[in-house]
Amino acid sequence: MKEKIFFGTYTRKTSQGIYQATLDTKQEKLSQPQLAVKIGGPTYLRLTSANDLLAVTSQDDQGGISSYQITAADFTKNNDVLHPGASPCYIGVDNKRQLVYSANYHKGQIIVYKINEDHTLSQTDSVTVTGQGPREEQDSAHVHFTDLTPDGRLVAVDLGSDKIYTYDVSTAGKLTQVNVLETESGYGPRHLVFSPNGEYAYLAGELSSQISTLKYKKAEGSFEVLQTLKTIPADWTKHNGAAAIKISSDGKFVYVSNRGYNSLAVFEVQADQQLQLVQQISTEGDFPRDFAIDKTEKFIVCANQNTDNVTLYARDSRSGQLTCLQKDVVVPEGVCVCFADQA
Repeated sequence: MKEKIFFGTYTRKTSQGIYQATLDTKQEKLSQPQLAVKIGGPTYLRLTSANDLLAVTSQDDQGGISSYQITAADFTKNNDVLHPGASPCYIGVDNKRQLVYSANYHKGQIIVYKINEDHTLSQTDSVTVTGQGPREEQDSAHVHFTDLTPDGRLVAVDLGSDKIYTYDVSTAGKLTQVNVLETESGYGPRHLVFSPNGEYAYLAGELSSQISTLKYKKAEGSFEVLQTLKTIPADWTKHNGAAAIKISSDGKFVYVSNRGYNSLAVFEVQADQQLQLVQQISTEGDFPRDFAIDKTEKFIVCANQNTDNVTLYARDSRSGQLTCLQKDVVVPEGVCVCFADQA
């Protein structure tokens, strides 16, 4: 089987945009990526159920999202939705309601877009949150994640004020806040994932290098912290920032990338939903920002931003543990990994 992968990048140095490669699952090898779309700053990518590729973009003094229809031979742009200032850092897709949610770290802002019948995007709502935390990086609100709960609400993670917001979403794409969780001061929450049964979530704290198990209460859209662990060894004293977090489809294993300690931490989910660390494996590069599990769940691909390389791992579905297969795949300034089957 051959699986298509897109890589999002910064375009500050040598990168020219979005790169594309193929994972050959039989040969257990990644092809050398090639430039697919020339675009400024596509630091996050998502695919819709209609096979549109959504990419964060930066154009002159504006930032936003570019939408492309993917054909067998090319990428056809649907439209750009741009706003003055910095570009967003995350894109969430709501295929049921045909909505898109962006998180803007620099502005502390959530923007909602409608996916129109002609595949273009148009804005339906925006919310700007406020607040700050004790750390230097928490001078103001910094929304880093906007995506769906299992019951169709929107959850927004604000690294700047140590808060997790929950919103109801109307069919017209309007947000109404229903709850907020305040984490431990200085936690610096970044991304989260939900368990398959929708009753628990796992939260990555960038600034604290921690991971927490949360109980999600659907009735009121609230979260409760049950457990918190470090994602790095206790004796690590240099800089580190936890980044991406992913979960296996069976809910048995949670993975977190560490930028600084340069590793993927593998946690096993116990019967009581508590986590136990089972592996720390090198990313074979510097500053791993994002990674993704392929659709067979036998492989993980991780991008190292500062060393311009991508690493391929084999994944053992019984133990959850990883084995490095390939580490010489060149992606300039790689920061996002998106398999073509992911929506």
